[in-house]
Amino acid sequence: MQIIKSSNPHIIKSIDIFEALSKETQGFKLSEIQKIFPQASARKVISNLLDKGYINVQHELKDQYKEKKEKYVELNPSFRDEASLQILMTKMEKAPKQLALFLTYLHIEKRDGSVPQKQLLAESETTTTQLNALVKKEIFTINEVVADRIVFSDSDPVEEITLSELQETAYQKIKESFEKKRTVLLKGITGSGKTHIYFQLIEDALKQGKQVLYLLPEIALTAQIIRRLQAKFGDQIGIYHSRFGNQERVEIWQKTLQGKAKIILGARSSLLLPFKNLGLIIIDEEHDTSFKQHEPAPRYQARDAALVLAHQVSAHIILGSGTPSVESFHNVTDGKYDVVELNERYGSGSLPKVSIIDLKKVYEAKEMKGLFSFQLLAEMKTSLEERKQIILFQNRRGYSPFLLCQSCGWVPQCENCDVSLTYHKNTDKLHCHYCASVYPYVVICPTCNSNQVIAKSFGTEKIEEEIQKEFPKARVARFDWDALKSKNKYKELITKFEKRQIDILVGTQMVVKGLDFEHVNLVGVLSADSLLAFPDYRVNERVYQLLSQVSGRAGRKDDLGKVLIQTHRHDHPVIAFVQQHDYNGFFAVEHKHRLDFVYPPFCKLIRITLKHRDPSVCNHAAIALATKLSELTDVHLIGPAAPPVARIRNKYLQEILIKMPKHNMIIKRTKDEIYSYVNEMTALRNFSTVQVILDVDP
Repeated sequence: MQIIKSSNPHIIKSIDIFEALSKETQGFKLSEIQKIFPQASARKVISNLLDKGYINVQHELKDQYKEKKEKYVELNPSFRDEASLQILMTKMEKAPKQLALFLTYLHIEKRDGSVPQKQLLAESETTTTQLNALVKKEIFTINEVVADRIVFSDSDPVEEITLSELQETAYQKIKESFEKKRTVLLKGITGSGKTHIYFQLIEDALKQGKQVLYLLPEIALTAQIIRRLQAKFGDQIGIYHSRFGNQERVEIWQKTLQGKAKIILGARSSLLLPFKNLGLIIIDEEHDTSFKQHEPAPRYQARDAALVLAHQVSAHIILGSGTPSVESFHNVTDGKYDVVELNERYGSGSLPKVSIIDLKKVYEAKEMKGLFSFQLLAEMKTSLEERKQIILFQNRRGYSPFLLCQSCGWVPQCENCDVSLTYHKNTDKLHCHYCASVYPYVVICPTCNSNQVIAKSFGTEKIEEEIQKEFPKARVARFDWDALKSKNKYKELITKFEKRQIDILVGTQMVVKGLDFEHVNLVGVLSADSLLAFPDYRVNERVYQLLSQVSGRAGRKDDLGKVLIQTHRHDHPVIAFVQQHDYNGFFAVEHKHRLDFVYPPFCKLIRITLKHRDPSVCNHAAIALATKLSELTDVHLIGPAAPPVARIRNKYLQEILIKMPKHNMIIKRTKDEIYSYVNEMTALRNFSTVQVILDVDP
C-alpha cells in the first residue's frame, strides 16, 4: 500500500489505522485499535473512515451472564454406616482439626440436609487446608451447584389469614368484576387489610397456573412484603428492582421467561419483564408518584402501562390505595373501573385522631422548644413511657435546606444548578440534590466577609439530632435516601423497627408508603407548610395523600393512634380533609377544580423541555418551537417559560406545556406534529445542539 504523507495529524492517523486494518483480515476490536494508537482519537478517526465508506463496523453482542455456583461438600457413601464412621473418627483423633471439621459436617447435614462449603468452614472454624486433606483421602467430595443470587431469609412465621366478613365481601366482589374483565380499584383505608385480599387473589392465580406481578412504588416496601409472601408461597417469588446488579436482574429475567418465577414483586421496571403466562397484576399504592418514570427515557407511567399490558395478555388487574389518584377515582365515577371499598381497619384497630397544631399561635405563646411544640413533646414523652413507637415525618433530607448570611442575605448556590445547597452534618458538606455536587461548609460569607452564616430551616438530620438531645435514652434512626444507600440497609432498619429495637423513626416520604408497624401509636408531622408550597397542579392531591398515608402509620393494632400536624396554615382545606379522614370530600373539591381549569383527568398533557448550556440559545429555540406549535389546532399552549429550577447540571431549561382533549385522533395527530416540529427545529444549525425532552402525562 502506498503511504501518502501529510502534515495533518488526523490524516496521518487515518492512514495508519486504515493500513493496520487492511493487513488484518479478521479486523480489530475498537479497544485493540486504541491500544495500537494510544495518541490518536481512535473513535473519531474510525467514525470518519466509516462515514467515507472505507471500513465496516460489526457490532457483536455477547452474553456476559454467568450462573452463580456454590460448592457443597458430600460424604463418601462408603462411610455412611455406623461402623465405618467409628473407624474413621478413631483414625482422625490424631488430627483434631480434621475431626472437628468432620463432626461439624455431620451436624450441619443432620440439621439442614445439605452442607455448603462456606458454612462448613465457618462453623467448624477450620480452613480449606483441612477440607482438602479429607478430600484427598476420598472421605469428602466437593460438587458445584447452580445457586440463586437472590436469597430471602428471616421470613415471618406462616400464619393462616382469615378474611374478616368485610374482607370476604370485598374479595367476592373483586372476583365478580374479574369475571366481567373489569379493572378493579380496591379503595381501602390504611390498615384495612388490602394485603390479605391480594394474597388470596395471588393464591387463586397460582392455582390456575398463572404468573403474578405485584408492583410496589418503592423498593423499601419490599422488605416487609417479601417476608410475608415467602412465608406463604415459598421459593415461587422473584424480586426485581434497580438496587440489584446486572447479574441478579438477568437471573430474574430468565426465571420469569421460563415461568419458574411465579410471583414477581418489584418496582415499576419489573413491568418490562418477559412474562410467560401473566394472569394477575396488583398495583399497590397506585396513587404514588414513584410509578412515573422521569429520568431517563422511556418516561412512562407504570400504572397506565400495566393497564395496557393487562389488556394485551388478558390478565386481571387490581389497583389498591387508601387515597386513590384523582385520575383513577375519576375512572370509577365515569364507570370505567369497578370500585370495592374497605372502610374499617382489620381487627380491632381504628383510624387515628388527627390534631392540628397552629404554629403561629404556638410561637406567640412561646410554647415551642426548638423544632417541637410543647404538645408534641408531651405526647412523645407519654408514648416512650408506654413503650410505644413514634414516627416523625419531614419531607426534607439533610440537616438544613440552606445556609444564610444574616448580614447581607447571601445563600450558597450550586455552581451547576440554580438551587441552594443543603447542609448535611454527617459529611459536614454542602450538597446539591440535583446534580450531586459537594462543596465545603461555609463559615465566612464570600460577599461581605461576615461570620454570621447560619443554617436555616431543618431536615431529617437535624430532627434526629434534636430528638437525641431531648430524649437521650431513646433509640433514634433516620429513614431517608441518605441513610439507606447500601443495598440491604432499608431491610435492616425496617426489621429493627419491627422488633422494637428503635423507638423513634425520623423519615421523609419513604415512611409513608405502605409500611406496617403495629406498635406505633404516635405520628408527628414537623412542618406541613413546605408540602403546600410546591408549584404543581397536583399539589393538593399530593399533600392529602402524603399526610393521610403518614397518619395511617399510627394505631395499626389495638391502640387509638394519635397524629399531630404542625403547620402555619391550619385553615387550609386540605388539612381539614386530612383531619376528618374525608377522601370523598377532598375528591369532590379537587375534581371540580381540575374541571374548572381543564387539567387531568379532563385533558391530556405533554410537557416539552428544552436544554442547552447557552441560555440565549435555549430561549430562542423554545420561542421558535412554540411559534410552530401555535399552529396546532384543538390544543392549548402554555409557555415557553423557565421552570422553578431553571438550570440543572449547567444546562438552562425552558418548558412548553400542551393541553389537548382526550380524543385519540387529536392526541395521535398532535404527537405526530410535535415530532415533526421538533425534528425541523433541531435540524437547524443554530439549534442542532439543543436537547429536547418530550414527556407525556408529566
